[in-house]
Amino acid sequence: MEFSASQIAQFLNGDVLGNPDIRVSGLSKIEHGEPGTLSFLANPKYTEYIYTTKASIVIVNNTFSPEKEITATLVKVEDAYSAFARLLEIYDQYRQSSLTGISSLAFVHPSARVGEDVYIGEFAVIAANAVIGRGTKIYPQVYVGDGASVGEDSILNPGVKIYHACVIGKKCILHAGVVIGSDGFGFAPQDGSDYKKVPQIGNVVVEDDVEIGSNTTIDRATLGSTFIRKGVKLDNLIQVAHNVSIGEHTVIAALTGVSGSTTIGRFCQIAGQVGITGHLTIPDNVRIAGQSAVSNSLTKEGSIVMGSPAFEIGQYRKSYVGFRKLPELMKRIDELERKLKALEEKK
Repeated sequence: MEFSASQIAQFLNGDVLGNPDIRVSGLSKIEHGEPGTLSFLANPKYTEYIYTTKASIVIVNNTFSPEKEITATLVKVEDAYSAFARLLEIYDQYRQSSLTGISSLAFVHPSARVGEDVYIGEFAVIAANAVIGRGTKIYPQVYVGDGASVGEDSILNPGVKIYHACVIGKKCILHAGVVIGSDGFGFAPQDGSDYKKVPQIGNVVVEDDVEIGSNTTIDRATLGSTFIRKGVKLDNLIQVAHNVSIGEHTVIAALTGVSGSTTIGRFCQIAGQVGITGHLTIPDNVRIAGQSAVSNSLTKEGSIVMGSPAFEIGQYRKSYVGFRKLPELMKRIDELERKLKALEEKK
């Protein structure tokens, strides 16, 4: 499909600076732009490339003012990054809209309920009493277990595994290798060195508009449910343990682990490689810096914490100044002790 600069500007409620009739049929990064493609400039670090890019059209912020000649046609919008994201979303929806029907190599149990306009790819398995909502895309080698349900217009990418009785909401995206509903890590110590497995008979509930990155795992509850609330975004390689609850629109970056029965509030931002101990409470709007270890509940809504163990970021930064000087301070203490000893020996 081809679109002109004027059509793109009209869709994005923007203004054209340059040739309104120039057309594009593809997308590109600004530093690798090619003729016939559309790109964008949102990060000031990439400003230099707008003067050399070969992309035909570039989306920029309204505040952008060229310092020299630009060959590309500009579409000026309020927020270039958000505008380009909207276009990518439309492009992806168009790409997937043609996928419908059930492959002859898929297995759908006779008791499963499958909505209209669903795509089910090769070697996918839809088990007994599962429910697949209208317009959902289920790619090859996906497993949807007994009594599990997937809401309308969701996307399960290749290799996703949804265990029995788990619930996936509407317009969710689960990337390759995601596992929903594997057993929580529950073992009771026995006499000697043995452990007895505690049956995990709850489930996982993933609400609407959630996106979960590749190879992330979310454990089923021992009793009740593990909850991933509406609008949550999880990166790749995250572990969410049993009976955890993650509040609406919270975002968590890769390699973070959340231990069992912890409750995380709404609109939190948790960076990569964070470790969170079990049975804690984290209030709304909290931000946790990368590689932090949270071992106690946080009490202040909107706080920013850092470190291992994590504490308020302003205090951490002040403390870090001291951490860096520890070798120097230890050397000075040793020197003072030697001088003190020499004075005592003279008495």
